[in-house]
Amino acid sequence: MTRPKHRPLTLRDVSEACGVSEMTVSRVLRNRGDVSAATREKVLAAAKALGYVPNQIAGSLASQRVNLVAVVIPSLSNMVFPEVLTGINRTLDDTPLQPVVGVTDYLPEKEEQVLYEMLSWRPSGVIIAGLEHSDATRAMLTNAGIPVVEIMDTDGTPVDSMVGISHRRAGRKMAEAILKQGFSRIGFLGTKMPLDHRARKRFEGFTEGLTKAGIEIEDREFYNGGSALAKGREMTQTMLERSPDLDFLYYSNDMIGAGGMLWLMDQGVDIPGEVGLAGFNGVELLEGLPRQLATMDACRAEIGEKAAQIILDRSAALDTEDSFEPEHITLAPKISYGQTLRRHGQG
Repeated sequence: MTRPKHRPLTLRDVSEACGVSEMTVSRVLRNRGDVSAATREKVLAAAKALGYVPNQIAGSLASQRVNLVAVVIPSLSNMVFPEVLTGINRTLDDTPLQPVVGVTDYLPEKEEQVLYEMLSWRPSGVIIAGLEHSDATRAMLTNAGIPVVEIMDTDGTPVDSMVGISHRRAGRKMAEAILKQGFSRIGFLGTKMPLDHRARKRFEGFTEGLTKAGIEIEDREFYNGGSALAKGREMTQTMLERSPDLDFLYYSNDMIGAGGMLWLMDQGVDIPGEVGLAGFNGVELLEGLPRQLATMDACRAEIGEKAAQIILDRSAALDTEDSFEPEHITLAPKISYGQTLRRHGQG
């Protein structure tokens, strides 16, 4: 018999998948009782493949959800995500739903762990950053039986709903803007990208935009770690000592871009006459710098607001027979030219 689309997985589903009794499944998942190693391994493998998460709500509450919204993000030190959380909180304020936050440090295995623990409390919805997840995480999201909204990115296939921007398009648009200003010898500076998929997609879109105009990136500098001003200074110095003929530096985020700008100003470099600069994210904290860095707004607060509204609307329908379609919302960020991108006399 087919399981209804929006019903959470139960012990029976796991039992049927691995061919043992529900009681045995319960013993394995609670690590209780005498169960053979082979049976235990079979049960755990079936539960993981299905995305089953035990219900921590006991007794009479076992069939209910709690008024929590699980929000899973990669970082709190990155200035992007507090603004997303502000948008989520703004929408859920004065409603029965309360966001709770889990942080993954961009690690897929930690994302699995955080999501597993949060789903065990049967929240009313999940808001999770990104579209790239492990098979186990996707299984849990698919079979949670609650609204799921993947945020920040729309370049891919979501489990359910998604709200974000196209990072590939953002990269292409920045490439077009830089070329329009007459720059042609371009360096890229950013975080190493195996784990930061959104930065990787911007880089891919950026290089696509340049290639279309017959231009290649002449130098690049990657790093591990947080997006710090000091790191931006260090990377910029390293790159320009290695490639002194560059006339534009594109940074994967505003913080390292601001660090690079400060280093160039210390060296007396004419910005953007000699070297143009641009970052990404539109971080308001940097508005007090001596010069306004060119950037692109990632629509962070709006993403949080729209994601929370989807959860709010859909959670109200979970206890009814109402059907609902996933929402796929792509927002359009705008370039802010600041004082580091537009050359005199250029459009």
